[in-house]
Amino acid sequence: MSGHSKWATTKHKKAVVDAKRGKLFAKLTKNVEVAARQGGGDPAGNPTLYDAIQKAKKSSVPNDNIDRAVKRGSGQEEGGATYETIMYEGYGPSGVALLVECLTDNRNRAASEVRTAMTRNGGSMADPGSVAYLFARRGVVIVPGSGTTEDAILDAVLEAGAEEVNDLDGSFEVVCEATDVVEVRQALQAAGIDYDSAEATFLPSVTVPLEEDDARKVFKLVELLEDSDDVQNVYANFDVSDEVMASVG
Repeated sequence: MSGHSKWATTKHKKAVVDAKRGKLFAKLTKNVEVAARQGGGDPAGNPTLYDAIQKAKKSSVPNDNIDRAVKRGSGQEEGGATYETIMYEGYGPSGVALLVECLTDNRNRAASEVRTAMTRNGGSMADPGSVAYLFARRGVVIVPGSGTTEDAILDAVLEAGAEEVNDLDGSFEVVCEATDVVEVRQALQAAGIDYDSAEATFLPSVTVPLEEDDARKVFKLVELLEDSDDVQNVYANFDVSDEVMASVG
């Protein structure tokens, strides 16, 4: 799973300086708005909102954008949309399993865009439940590698529910139950250890190794899916070696 995790971490870092920054900003502010609507506009009493705000800030989303999203979500400002979360399942090239998480105010548009991206790029839609069982809902906290060590992270998070710490060559991945992600994040903060992101995600239980050609095809499909404004996250069960990552760039 390390290859997949490294890919996800590299993609996150690249997105911050990518030409599509505006699209990334929109997705992150949408997360903030939805979190505020579901749990209230006070980050101190709404850990989901706190983490959504921190993720947005760490990706350089302007504070004004974040503040307006909180106000829209909590009803202090007009203009907020009603979003629903929809999960689509499918297969990409080489049989890679895909979970496509949408946050949308138009179910028909989201379904059409996901289906079009899939069918035009070597993928296919799957029946509900036929792919989801290959993934587990987990909490993942990403910690920058500079200024700390794996042992220091372990000491800080073990009692908070962390199950493993993976060295991703430049950063660390702390994995826990999805319900423990707030406690793990707070334990890191209490120990004075900075973090890049803390969220519940889907990790694959079985992975499909990919060579360079297939990796390029899968990466292209994932990128096209993520181009949709309705798509918040794409989870996939591929694994790639360091050599393939270097070749694909």
